[in-house]
Amino acid sequence: MTQPSRPSPTATYRLQLQPDFPFAAAERAVPQLAALGISHLHLSPVLEAVPRSTHGYDVVDHTAVRAELGGEEGLRALASTARSHGLGLVVDIVPNHMALPAPASLNGPLWEVLRDGPTSPYARWFDIDWDGGHGGRMLLPVLGGRLGDELQHFRVRDGVLRYGEHSFPLRPGTEELPMERLVEAQWYRLAWWRLARSELNYRRFFTISELIGVRVEDPEVFDATHGTLLRLIREGVVEGLRVDHPDGLVDPGGYLDRLRAATGGRWTVVEKILTGDERLPDGWACAGTTGYDALRHIDALFVCPQGVGRLFSHYRDFVTPLADEGGDWEETVRRASYEVVTHDLAAEVERLVRTATRISERAPRPGDHAPWALRQAVRELLVRLPVYRPYTADAGRAGHDAAMLGEAAARARATFAVPEEARAVDLVHDLALGRYEGGSDDPGDGTGDGHHGAPDHGAPDHDGFAARFAQTASALHAKSVEDTAFYRYPVLLSACEVGGDPGTPALGPQAFHDFCARVQRDWPATATVLSTHDTKRSGDVRARIAVLSECPDRWRDVLAQVSEGAVGDVMVDGATDPMVAWPAWQTVFGLGGRPADGAATAERVAPAVLKAVREAGLRTSWTEQNPEYEEAVAEFVRSGPCGPPAAPLAALDDELAPFVRANVLGATLLHLTMPGVPDLYQGTEREYAALVDPDNRRPARLGPELLADLDGGAAPRDLSAEKLRLTAVALRLRRAHPEWFGAYTPLGAEGPAAEHCVAFGRGGQVVAVATRLSLRLVETGGWWDTVLRLPPGGPWRELLTGRTVEGGAAVGLNELLAESPVALFAAG
Repeated sequence: MTQPSRPSPTATYRLQLQPDFPFAAAERAVPQLAALGISHLHLSPVLEAVPRSTHGYDVVDHTAVRAELGGEEGLRALASTARSHGLGLVVDIVPNHMALPAPASLNGPLWEVLRDGPTSPYARWFDIDWDGGHGGRMLLPVLGGRLGDELQHFRVRDGVLRYGEHSFPLRPGTEELPMERLVEAQWYRLAWWRLARSELNYRRFFTISELIGVRVEDPEVFDATHGTLLRLIREGVVEGLRVDHPDGLVDPGGYLDRLRAATGGRWTVVEKILTGDERLPDGWACAGTTGYDALRHIDALFVCPQGVGRLFSHYRDFVTPLADEGGDWEETVRRASYEVVTHDLAAEVERLVRTATRISERAPRPGDHAPWALRQAVRELLVRLPVYRPYTADAGRAGHDAAMLGEAAARARATFAVPEEARAVDLVHDLALGRYEGGSDDPGDGTGDGHHGAPDHGAPDHDGFAARFAQTASALHAKSVEDTAFYRYPVLLSACEVGGDPGTPALGPQAFHDFCARVQRDWPATATVLSTHDTKRSGDVRARIAVLSECPDRWRDVLAQVSEGAVGDVMVDGATDPMVAWPAWQTVFGLGGRPADGAATAERVAPAVLKAVREAGLRTSWTEQNPEYEEAVAEFVRSGPCGPPAAPLAALDDELAPFVRANVLGATLLHLTMPGVPDLYQGTEREYAALVDPDNRRPARLGPELLADLDGGAAPRDLSAEKLRLTAVALRLRRAHPEWFGAYTPLGAEGPAAEHCVAFGRGGQVVAVATRLSLRLVETGGWWDTVLRLPPGGPWRELLTGRTVEGGAAVGLNELLAESPVALFAAG
């Protein structure tokens, strides 16, 4: 609950920088964004990255601002223009990893490690297990085939080993060796890319071998990798930070302490994904999360709990999935977790097993554990963790997370046939808690692995195990839940979002109010979001799809219609594959349900659906692709959801338009007025329909015309204009009166339709009112005599219509929300 020592933003606006949208383009957008009402621009990573990268998370040089974006001169010009319009800059930083690029020379520190091995002064930068096989060499899984088959494509030129687009340094003294001996003599082992899954001996970002883990827990590495950004902060160019993937760090809490001290307490939020009722560790030196917890609570408000149950019944009838292939959420997650922990993360598990084996061998008690038993214990504990990672070293979380690990261990023991062999779970459990006391304190390399000439940082093996176990847990949860189970359980796609819970997609107003009260009390300057560069669907797409939970029978009927008219269905063993059809039709409905521009829509939908089937991994995958199946998927999308058979979707879109409007505006209002700092993704001030990356990372298109029309007094002509007006009004109010957005007070409606109203007050000066489940509201006869009593004081002025209501008055919601499904009041 550590708060920033300097003023927090009132609202941020995320710009996804890339060569096609550099600093200069962002600078041109500053006047419009300032007029919108934000206080800070939120920039994606700005340090030197892999050429043509569209995201910037593949950093190659921490000492330079990215030249393709305009370099430091361009960043300073942007900061100056922003400052002249009253805006500051918040920058995304990537402490967990760097790119392993082609050519490797782009990453200078890594190049030196590849040349000089573990004696390089840069060896301490990277999380490499030099004793993890391969004869003390670092595995580089970059070859298109087996080494013997690829040797003919190797060349030595200008003292560098070259292979296709790759180039690697040569170990001094090996330049004149014959090719086969030369390759064997390096500090790296070039290998077939498929070996990464089981043989990799460096920490990576999730399962992406092209991103190598960086050891920022080392003070020297921290200083070297943060020096440029810290200088820009001291010089006033940057005012706040977003920390990417803190779960990948050895000690996130310690890192944040160091970062806070180095920045002088600048506003900092962390991309920490919380699950269920999980809480951010109290002692973390940050303002809060990047906002996925808020996204979950907003989205869930607009899902009908009864309707989503019936929707599941229709899904089950249409798809007929097996329980662990989308028929049951928990079973689907469990199977996905086992697949990922045994396949995708095999190398990470083996590194834990090697460490546990070493400890077991030198410990009198409880030693004598077979590696297979330790491997099973590691896997069974990991798959049973309900959160991304435990924080057993954090004082505020240690007790809770120890109990969580204890429960996981109890279930893991039951998987062993012989009780005595199940004691391997006890060892792994104690090591994961960092409480093991039975082994030697011989120091390792600070990561819990190996002594092969690596720098000795004095941390025992068992301490390194605890950190690595936690890091692996976060990768497992992300890959098995976000990137696999979400795509195997597409009942309601709006619930399959980062931080979401497809198994419990609906939450009522009380859960939302409880969450907001907790945020205001504990993390008032945390970020809140609806759309990001990582969301699988933008907030407006999810708001549209959520309406289907209110009309599940209507969706069943429309799906039957379009399915009958579709041609080119995806075939599996001679039958159609409904697991593709169900989410594909929902996806097109989420985009607006009007594929009149079928070819253009298909260009966006087909890659998203193809990504979904690869992530699901049931018929094809990223590493075991089935070209025939994938072409059938693409053809189905073009001829079905994006073709003539999709016409009934347009009729459904017309029918549900008023309720889509209520969801879009309601979610927008709650996001902009609830506790926390709202972060808007580029373009979301208007109606914004985007799918998973790369669709949502297209260069921003920002124009002032619509805002100028509204400021000129023009009435909103469509939902996009309505959303823009609401956004501008709310953001300008926050910026003009940040002190008004203090205390959070739930306001309960009274009457038969009370559950359809979500209302709250902020600081005694602002009242927000939104409609939820508006289709069900209409079906049950509307608001009837349901009323909302505004707080005493006032009079209250409704900022969207200009009407005035006396304080303390009980106003009929039929009247209050006659023109719009939302209302925003300010006192006076």
